[in-house]
Amino acid sequence: MARILFTHLSEMTRASFVIENRPGAAGSIGAAVAARAEPDGYTVLYDSTPLTINPALNANMPFDLWRNLQPVFLSAVVPNLLIATPSRPVRTLPELIAAARETPGGLNIGSSGTGSAQHMALELFRQAAGIAANHVPYRGGGPLANDVIGGQIHYGFANGSGATGHAKAGSVRAICHTGSGRLASLPDVPAMSETLPGVEAYEWNGIFMPKGTPDAVVEQLSTAMNAAIRAPAIASRLAELNVGTRPNTPDDFNTFLRAEWDKWHRVVREGNIRID
Repeated sequence: MARILFTHLSEMTRASFVIENRPGAAGSIGAAVAARAEPDGYTVLYDSTPLTINPALNANMPFDLWRNLQPVFLSAVVPNLLIATPSRPVRTLPELIAAARETPGGLNIGSSGTGSAQHMALELFRQAAGIAANHVPYRGGGPLANDVIGGQIHYGFANGSGATGHAKAGSVRAICHTGSGRLASLPDVPAMSETLPGVEAYEWNGIFMPKGTPDAVVEQLSTAMNAAIRAPAIASRLAELNVGTRPNTPDDFNTFLRAEWDKWHRVVREGNIRID
């Protein structure tokens, strides 16, 4: 997503953007670098859902989202897919909930990793449905999808962009998605909220700058990104990836972040989730 958007922005503005990947600690290492950078308009952070999850799991974060980072633009919201091995008899979410209630010890359900957006989607589902479910963390969405396809694990929560190809090919069954309405690329897959009202869980992407960056610079980048998502080529590409976009302002993004922060802190607290 970052490369799609900033390549387009570079072409439109004739400015250079150097993308530097800083992996580690579920994104916290890269975010901390941006949080400590000079607020001169030359550092931009492209981050995602763990930015609001990590502080609920770790009281010793190396930066403070609200004090050190300025929200600029909510660039993407991607629902998760609850996928299943096609040979399993369960086809709908009510059937899966019933199966969980009939299974001593609960069903085994995988995710792309402990503390990931998919892990949180699983916990939100488990709490809303009132079922037992054993979390099986994988090292990424690829290994999870491979094991669901192979039947080593029968159910998993996967990123809606990454798993769509498997669902279309029939190598996994998409039981539902965690967004709202229906997806353009998978119109026959219902939303989880059709069975569990109000339950939504996204893997979002967003753009930040260090706190104290001049308002004019923040506004300029926000305006440019709002224009980028409306560009026909970009909009078409993002639709193919099940990536939802919408016009928004820094204040809109800040409001969205507050809601995400509150939701995932509640899920972690009520689920007594720990990172060992």
